[in-house]
Amino acid sequence: MLTEADGVPLVVQTTPANVPDQAQLPALLEARPAVQGPRGRPRRNPDEIIGDRAYGTREMIALVESEGIESLLAPRADDTHGSGLGVLRYVVERTLACFSHFRRLRLCYERWGQHFQAFHDLAAAMLVCSRLTSLSLPF
Repeated sequence: MLTEADGVPLVVQTTPANVPDQAQLPALLEARPAVQGPRGRPRRNPDEIIGDRAYGTREMIALVESEGIESLLAPRADDTHGSGLGVLRYVVERTLACFSHFRRLRLCYERWGQHFQAFHDLAAAMLVCSRLTSLSLPF
């Protein structure tokens, strides 16, 4: 899952359990949408990307930095306990917890992966909708 700084899901991709996390990072970066700011051309690249040790391989850090994004991925070769990004990663963990409020997503009941992905996309759309209604923007 790729979220923005406030926890709004931008890209949600489900995979089988035996797929390593770092294999999904290029697909997540490729699928990210352009985000419209207050004015001007929509931004394509975020300022920085945060992730745990599962994404901290040398190849993934080089990929992120080659796209002009500052890498805050916790490197795998570091021996310290924890990634040091717990406060920042809490945003993503909170968004993942919001997905568990949808009963159909707690366990995979679906026979086909496309159906399970569709339920995740629907849940992400509902989370974005609830975030927008809570903002009460004047239109």
